[in-house]
Amino acid sequence: MGKKSSTPTSGSIFNPKHYLKKPQQLVLVIFGFVSLVLLVSDRQSLTRDHHEVVLRLNNELKQLKLQLEDLKVRDKGSTGLDISSISKDGDDPVSFERREKVKEAMLHAWNSYEKYAWGQDELQPQTKNGADSFGGIGATLIDSLDTLYIMGLHEQFQRAREWVAHSLDFNKDYEASVFETTIRVVGGLLSAFDLSGDKVFLEKAKDIADRLLPAWNTPTGIPYNMINLVHGNAHNHRWAGVISLPDYSLLCNLFTECTEKPAKSILADSGTEQLEFIALSQRTKDPKYLDKVEKVIEELRKTLPVDGLLPIYINPHSGTAAYSPITFGAMGDSFYEYLLKVWVQGNKTEAVKHYREMWETSMKGLQSLVRRTTPSSFTYLCEKNGNSFSDKMDELACFAPGMLALGSKGYGPGEAEKVLSLAEEMQHGNLDEVTGKCLGVCTVGYLALAWTCYNFYQLTPTKLAGENYLFRSGQDMNVGTSWNILRPETVESLFYLWRFTGNKTYQEWGWNIFQAFERNSRIETGYVGLADVNSGIKDNKMQSFFLAETLKYLYLLFSPPSVISMDEWVFNTEAHPLRIVTRDLHQVKSQAERQQKLPTHFRGRKEGRLGHV
Repeated sequence: MGKKSSTPTSGSIFNPKHYLKKPQQLVLVIFGFVSLVLLVSDRQSLTRDHHEVVLRLNNELKQLKLQLEDLKVRDKGSTGLDISSISKDGDDPVSFERREKVKEAMLHAWNSYEKYAWGQDELQPQTKNGADSFGGIGATLIDSLDTLYIMGLHEQFQRAREWVAHSLDFNKDYEASVFETTIRVVGGLLSAFDLSGDKVFLEKAKDIADRLLPAWNTPTGIPYNMINLVHGNAHNHRWAGVISLPDYSLLCNLFTECTEKPAKSILADSGTEQLEFIALSQRTKDPKYLDKVEKVIEELRKTLPVDGLLPIYINPHSGTAAYSPITFGAMGDSFYEYLLKVWVQGNKTEAVKHYREMWETSMKGLQSLVRRTTPSSFTYLCEKNGNSFSDKMDELACFAPGMLALGSKGYGPGEAEKVLSLAEEMQHGNLDEVTGKCLGVCTVGYLALAWTCYNFYQLTPTKLAGENYLFRSGQDMNVGTSWNILRPETVESLFYLWRFTGNKTYQEWGWNIFQAFERNSRIETGYVGLADVNSGIKDNKMQSFFLAETLKYLYLLFSPPSVISMDEWVFNTEAHPLRIVTRDLHQVKSQAERQQKLPTHFRGRKEGRLGHV
């Protein structure tokens, strides 16, 4: 007798009548199906939960990494930077000798200030007294702190520190420039803190920054450029034009006393506080400073033109640009500089990528302003107003070669070489190291910006540059405004170009400029500017930035690259080095989300006697 197959036919198991005859099997099938569904669903839930746990752990790991990095920065800050321990490998005797000469010049400038203008804003060397150009907050002293520290002048630094701790008082009934106070005072104090680790500098930086904050209380967050340090009343420079009446009348009752039509905000003045206020938020763990200055960039980004070039006047009520010049000189310059440097400050992460993108867009616009002279093919940056161009370049715009050198590191190889060749004087090392004359095939199309800026100095009888230059067909260049006020921009660019190329030509050029300052600007009681670079007539002011920037960049030009390494520090526009701290995108988003979750009555709440937000 044959054995029955235990496997039912395929037709029977899929036939509903089969289960109607055997209800127990139907129950088992339904139970099995439900169990399978629950199992799959549970596995999906576990997978989803696992994914969420992994994401959370990754975010926590990122936060721990950031905290570890911050602790490293704090540890460095708590002990300060030991300049004497920095490696001097590759330090040649000529550079050492020149560096010591610059250090002696700093001592001469500082001793003169200490003797005749201690605690005042600026020294007037010829009359042997001081002037309070910034309301009496010791501007030169604060501006000089990090230069003293970097040069190893510790006794002088300590005396200055004692004055900051016991005599510095920002409670001045004075209309302060938000821009100048930020770059010189906030920047100077933060740099002194980062270098020395002394918290007295951080506390003072917080004090003055809190007094500046009400300037950002505008409809767009674009700040007014002037503020009273006691009362917190903010406004713009009266000479910066006026806002159209319809814009003004709609909003004035909310944001000003309406005593007169307000002037416009200046591009550079409004876009050059980001480095300092971001650093202050990082050091204090208080996001209010960062939030204020990043809102400005958000607003300007909305209206950034295709070429990335903004006019110098901005309406703080609407955020729109007014018809006014476009320039890399006065009132435009440092806006573009800070787009790049905030990216560097944040360690070039995704969180600060938009700054780099805005900067690269602006650099395409810069190319449209490049012109050449005849017969010598000096490259310069013209200015633009609407559709018309002006063949004028400020010495202030000579920061651009250094900025291009710094920014070239973020491009691909081909584009980086192109950008650097614009900044440099040559493409393949074809200039004489001492004279700078072309020995062969130099940069295609132009001798580039650094060579032009160096010749701003070399083509005057005193070998010191005028304030600006005019370019006429067949005449190369002519001095426009003929004073020299000890500005740093050209030596700043020479410093960057030397650091990034290793080309000693830039050291030679810097040394020539330093010697011209020694011949023309040094007197027994300090350093002075020139009222006229052609005649050599002297003025009566030692600008604070001569100690903060000009002498510092010259000193670093003859120092090994390990002294204030570009991998660890970023310079603000007043040459104050701030430590690079990595910024994380998740951290930035979380901050924004927390802000959005706050009840409306908590957001924008005024705090403190000055109405600081």
